[in-house]
Amino acid sequence: MQASVDEDRILIVGLGLIGGSLAAALRAAGFRGAIHSCDPNPDEIARGIEMGLIDGGDTRLEAVIDGATLVVLAVPVLAMESVMTQLASVIHRAAPGVVITDVGSTKAAIRDVARRAFGRVPPHLVLGHPIAGSEKSGVAAANPALYVNHKVILTPESDTDPAALARVRALWAACGAEVLEMDVVRHDQVLARTSHLPHLLAFSLVDTLARQDERLEIFRYAAGGFRDFTRIAGSDPVMWRDIFIANRDAVLASLDDFETGVGRLRRAVERGDGDAMLAIFDRASHARHYFESLLNQTSYQAEYQMQQHGKLRYRVTPGGGVTGRIRVPGDKSISHRSIMLGALAEGVTEVKGFLEGEDSLATLQAFREMGVAIEGPHQGRVTVHGVGMHGLKAPSGPLYVGNAGTAMRLFAGLLAGQAFDTELTGDASLTKRPMGRVADPLRLMGAEIDTAEGGRPPLRIHGGKPLQGITYDMPMASAQVKSCLLLAGLYAEGETRVREPAPTRDHTERMLAGFGYEVHREGDTCWLQGGGKLTAAPIDVPSDISSATFFLVAAAITPGSDLVLEHVGINPTRIGVINILQLMGADLRLTNEHEVGGEPVADLHIRYAPLKGIDIPVEQVPLAIDEFPALFIAAANAEGVTRLRGAEELRVKESDRLQAMADGLATLGVEHTLLPDGIDIVGGGNPEGANSSSPNYGGGRIDSLGDHRIAMSFAIAALRAGGEIVIDDCANVSTSFPGFIDLARRVGLSLDEERDEEGA
Repeated sequence: MQASVDEDRILIVGLGLIGGSLAAALRAAGFRGAIHSCDPNPDEIARGIEMGLIDGGDTRLEAVIDGATLVVLAVPVLAMESVMTQLASVIHRAAPGVVITDVGSTKAAIRDVARRAFGRVPPHLVLGHPIAGSEKSGVAAANPALYVNHKVILTPESDTDPAALARVRALWAACGAEVLEMDVVRHDQVLARTSHLPHLLAFSLVDTLARQDERLEIFRYAAGGFRDFTRIAGSDPVMWRDIFIANRDAVLASLDDFETGVGRLRRAVERGDGDAMLAIFDRASHARHYFESLLNQTSYQAEYQMQQHGKLRYRVTPGGGVTGRIRVPGDKSISHRSIMLGALAEGVTEVKGFLEGEDSLATLQAFREMGVAIEGPHQGRVTVHGVGMHGLKAPSGPLYVGNAGTAMRLFAGLLAGQAFDTELTGDASLTKRPMGRVADPLRLMGAEIDTAEGGRPPLRIHGGKPLQGITYDMPMASAQVKSCLLLAGLYAEGETRVREPAPTRDHTERMLAGFGYEVHREGDTCWLQGGGKLTAAPIDVPSDISSATFFLVAAAITPGSDLVLEHVGINPTRIGVINILQLMGADLRLTNEHEVGGEPVADLHIRYAPLKGIDIPVEQVPLAIDEFPALFIAAANAEGVTRLRGAEELRVKESDRLQAMADGLATLGVEHTLLPDGIDIVGGGNPEGANSSSPNYGGGRIDSLGDHRIAMSFAIAALRAGGEIVIDDCANVSTSFPGFIDLARRVGLSLDEERDEEGA
């Protein structure tokens, strides 16, 4: 740390809690340069010297400016005018190339002060704001750990000197802070809502209660929540007065929004409207947990610029067995659709087996933001209070769907028929995926949709456009495109017909029928009439066959395996993996077959048997498109060559899965030939009767490219590897398969997860 702060003499103007803690943090980090301070209170300077935080100081700026290489302005916002004016008159006495920064919690006002003091915002001035503090004040409260793991927001101008910016970043990084950058205006808007408004409310609430006759009783019996919320009312009144004056416009705008929300809640209480109250409370409760999880979970690091905290990787020891009886999480595709159709239905929909992964939770949150009351999830149970086909409300901002391509494409169709405008956005991976395949046919129906360059997210959907049913021949088989158009067709005038070139998942058609909406199918075409309604119905989500696939393959390639996967969805449009494994010779049987909510399910019992390479039938490709990464591992363990064609869709998933798997197979030493639409894999499996327990390939280090299916596929590959397999960038596994590691260990894999602090 100390080497990164290459300053000879740091001058801190204002030796209170913030300035004093900065000096303390630098000392704790081993900074060996000189630290001086200017403060109007000589006692504070004396105490700072006594505590060993500063080397000297003075009450006059001109007495301490000489030779300063970095000046930190840590004074109240309303004191900044006089301090900057003084600084402008003496800055020529500082060291050549001196850098100036500040710690104020409003930036536009301070930028205006700088323009008045210096005639412009100097290129060597970097405005900043550490988001840290305490109710305590003064240098005596200095805390060397105050900034550790806290954010510092810098707001550079377009002509800010990059070297000056780097030096200020180094200053705060040495204190243990996470340094971010933001536009000045955006900073003030965000902080008005997240910091200034809560302080304003806390001051107001405590003042209101403290002036009532029964105030002693109120405070005597106040519970912990009241104490936690009102704690910030003990903050420095003068400082907060200055902040509210300096950031007046943004504070008033946030207060207007809050008053609107309180008015909405007041009306619900007055009417005794339980559904409206539940919608508000549940939306708030889950927003708090959901967005907290997004900020903390490494699968969204790129989105929140947290790569420096290191990535998650798997280390899998070769060998192991696969035995037992397990149930994998619920089907993601059905989980998404259950919330979507439940929200549009009339009545209350009870969902069991809901997948509590980040993608599905993103769909839940999106509907909460559109005014739908949703209870849960609690151990896979979700209760959706439907608002009807036209009951959704405009969200207050973009709908964030994380990494969920399914959600974005289905939402596009559903939202095209709404009366309000919406924007759909996602994480860094999703913004690279093509959305023209849904935007183009929706435009043919009359929708107005804007996309980013190349037809990629975000999608901006202009509401209030009348939709007309169309007949659409899909250029490539895609359940997501088909479902998108059928959902838009619910709102279209006339009939919407979709013809698919090959069979795709029919979850949407089955669930629409389950909610009482008539859907027709004949051959390769399905169609529906717009203008109907949905009626709430119970849903029991089957276990996801895509998630089950990793364990099916694990058992299929490992001698001695005997595994049962319970309650797995065996929708005819999804069983390509079962058909392919059986064609390869897997000992795989379906038992306890029955139907739940229109979806067929069964227990899958698989035991080890030697696999043989096959030419994968082209008609099975769309039925197993998501399962091919794991099937490639089965092919690597089969005797002979496995050939895949017609799978170009794999190149536009979370990663180019054909290329990613080929690269990984090459690392392990598996012979293969990569083609534009497929791959040939030469398996290392042993014929029946040979030594079937010997390794079929080597170990090595795999880059999953942040693709959960790539990561899980190479984790199971370790069962037949000759050496350890290390898989980088595995955080997104929790997106589709929460609990994968625990289940993998339970059936016999030796898998450890670790943080890569260097981001390797």
